[in-house]
Amino acid sequence: MKILVADNISQTGIDRLKQQKGLQTDVKLGLTEQEIARIIPTYDALVVRSAVKVTKPIIDAATNLKVIGRAGVGVDNIDTEYATKKGIIVMNAPFGNIISAAEHTMGLMLAVARNIPQANSKLKQKQWDRKSFTGTELNRKTLGLIGLGKVGKEVATRAKSFNMNIIVYDPYISKEAADELKVTLKDLNDVLKESDFITVHTPLMPSTRNLIDEKQFSLMKPTTRIINCARGGIINEQALLNAIKQGKIQGAALDVYEHEPPLESGLLDYDSIITTPHLGASTKEAQTNVSTDIADQLIEYQKNKRIINAINMPQIHPDTLAKTAPYLTLAENIGTITIHIPNGHITGIEITYEGELATLDTRHITLSAIKGILTPICGPAVNYINAPYLAKERKIEIKETKIEPTKIHQNQITITTTSNENIKSKTTGILTNNTPHITQINNFEIELTPVGNILLIHHNDIPGTIGAITTTLGQNNINIAKMSVSRTSPGQSALMTLNIDQPATKAVTDQINQLKNINNTTYLKI
Repeated sequence: MKILVADNISQTGIDRLKQQKGLQTDVKLGLTEQEIARIIPTYDALVVRSAVKVTKPIIDAATNLKVIGRAGVGVDNIDTEYATKKGIIVMNAPFGNIISAAEHTMGLMLAVARNIPQANSKLKQKQWDRKSFTGTELNRKTLGLIGLGKVGKEVATRAKSFNMNIIVYDPYISKEAADELKVTLKDLNDVLKESDFITVHTPLMPSTRNLIDEKQFSLMKPTTRIINCARGGIINEQALLNAIKQGKIQGAALDVYEHEPPLESGLLDYDSIITTPHLGASTKEAQTNVSTDIADQLIEYQKNKRIINAINMPQIHPDTLAKTAPYLTLAENIGTITIHIPNGHITGIEITYEGELATLDTRHITLSAIKGILTPICGPAVNYINAPYLAKERKIEIKETKIEPTKIHQNQITITTTSNENIKSKTTGILTNNTPHITQINNFEIELTPVGNILLIHHNDIPGTIGAITTTLGQNNINIAKMSVSRTSPGQSALMTLNIDQPATKAVTDQINQLKNINNTTYLKI
C-alpha cells in the first residue's frame, strides 16, 4: 500500500509507517491542491492534519485512493460526503489530544483567575505593580462544566484536586454516570447562575451554536469567569464583549473563535479577555499521539483490513453491505430525529426491525442508529467503531428487537429511547425507492424526508397556529419545501414537521417559541 503524507504530522507516526513491511510512505509537504491532484492517482492512502484541504478535485483525481487519514479529531478540511460517494474510507484520530485540551483549559482557568498574562506583560514593561492584579483562588469555588464528554471529564478530575465544587449541564449524561464521577447534574440556567468559573466542552452544532448568548450572560454572577477551549461559535462573541463592557462577568479566556485568526475581533482589545491561538492540541504529546494513532490505524487496515475510527463506513462484509446499505442511512436518520425529541437523560435505546430486515444481520444497522443518536451529543468523533463504547460510557443500554416477517409487516425500523424519568420517544422510518422517510414520531403519523434543514414544532391544534408559524418563517426569508402536520385529536396536541430551504437560527426558533400555542421548536440539519 502506497501512502502520501501531505501534511506536517509528528515524525513518530511517519517512522512507524516507514518501518512497516508492505507500506511505501512518501512525505511531500507544502503542495497545492493542483499538485496533490496531479500525484494522488498512484496512492492508496492520504494522510493530512488540518492545513491540507482534501477537496472534490483531489478526490476525483484519486482513482486508486482507499483511505484518507486525519491526524486529529475534526474532518472539516475533508469533503467526507464526496469521499463516501467515491467509496473512500475517512478515518480520524479522535482521542489523542484529550489530555492536552483538558490541561490547556486548566491553564487558562488559572490564568484568568490570577491575571497571569496581564501581570507578566506589565512586569516585562519594567513596571512592578502588585495591587492591580489581585486574583481569586479556585479553592471552594463552583466550576460549571457545559458538556461532560472526554475532555470535560478530565477537567472535572483535575478541578477536584483544586477542591472545587463541580456542577454540570449535559442533557445526554445519565445521573448514574454523573454520580460515578461525583459531579452534580443541573439545567443550563442553574449552572450559569451558580458557577464562579464556567468551562465549555461541547461540539459545535446547530443546537450548541450561540449556546451562551446575551440572555445566558445576564444570568451569571458579576464575578464569573468563562473559558472556552472547545469550538468557536458556542459562545456568542459579541454577547461576550457586551458582558465584559457592562461588567456582567469578571473575565474570559478563549482558545477558539468563530473566525480564526480573530485579528479583527474586539476580543483582542480587552485585558480581561485572555486569548491564545487555538493551542488546545498543541503539545508534543498530543501531536505524537494523533500521528501514531492514525499510523497504527493505517497499518491495521493494510494488515488485517480492519477499519478503526472510520467516520463514514461501518466494519462489515461487502456482501452484507450490498443488501443493507440503504438501511444504514435510514437508521442513522431515525436516530438523529429521535435524539432531537426532548425527553431528558437517555438511559436506553431500543432498535426494532420489522419485515425481511428482521431475518438479516442488522448489527451494523444498529451501529448506524447509535451513531445517529450520539453524533448530535458528542460531535464528529462518533463513528461506527466507537458508538457502542460511547453509549456504554454514558450508561445507555442498547437493545435489538426483531419482529419476524408476515404479510402485514413491511421493512421498517423503529427507534425508541427511554429517559431516566421513564419517558419514551419513538421514531419510525421506511425506505421508498431506497429513499429514507420518517412515518411516525411518538404518536404522530407524519411524512418527513430526513434530509437538509428540518424543523420539528410541537404545538396545540388551535386555528391560526400554522399560519402564525409560516408567517414567521416568511418574515425571516425561510422557504418551506415540505410540510406535514399530525394531531392526536382535534384541538389537542399536534406536531408539525418542516423541510426548509434555509437554516433556522436560534433567533428564529426563539421567535417561533414565543408564538401563542407553541410548546417546543427544534431545528436540526441532516
